[in-house]
Amino acid sequence: MADLTHFDGKGDAHMVDVSDKAVTARVAVAEGHVRMAHDTYDIIAEGRAKKGDVLSVARLAGIMGAKKTPDLIPLCHPLPVTKVAVELTLDPDLPGVRVEGTVKTTGQTGVEMEALTAVSTACLTVYDMAKAVDKAMEIGGIRVLLKDGGKSGRYEAT
Repeated sequence: MADLTHFDGKGDAHMVDVSDKAVTARVAVAEGHVRMAHDTYDIIAEGRAKKGDVLSVARLAGIMGAKKTPDLIPLCHPLPVTKVAVELTLDPDLPGVRVEGTVKTTGQTGVEMEALTAVSTACLTVYDMAKAVDKAMEIGGIRVLLKDGGKSGRYEAT
């Protein structure tokens, strides 16, 4: 377990000590999608969802999710998040909604978990807003696309 940073030498879970890390600008971008029936896609695209504007509500939920990450993921550090952007794009070929979340901070640890939480929360909100007409929607593809800043440098998904 020595390679997993959230476990100590005995194998017990612990919060990583980042106090000796340099404060640097950090960014992470994550993506995901919600696949749905064509009729559900049409309802969202045409603004006919009974609960309201699905994409706007999901965008706000994603932003809120990123800010609440340390409340949801036990070993995440509370961070001074300086930017959260959540973009939702209708994709008729899916059919469904593609979600991308970008999170920035200046700190001693990265914001990958915040970006992933933003995307996950936005996807769950799309599901919640449209589940009355399509319980078979599928959430998937949630992953980190980009992570930059800090000692480990830049990561870009291929």
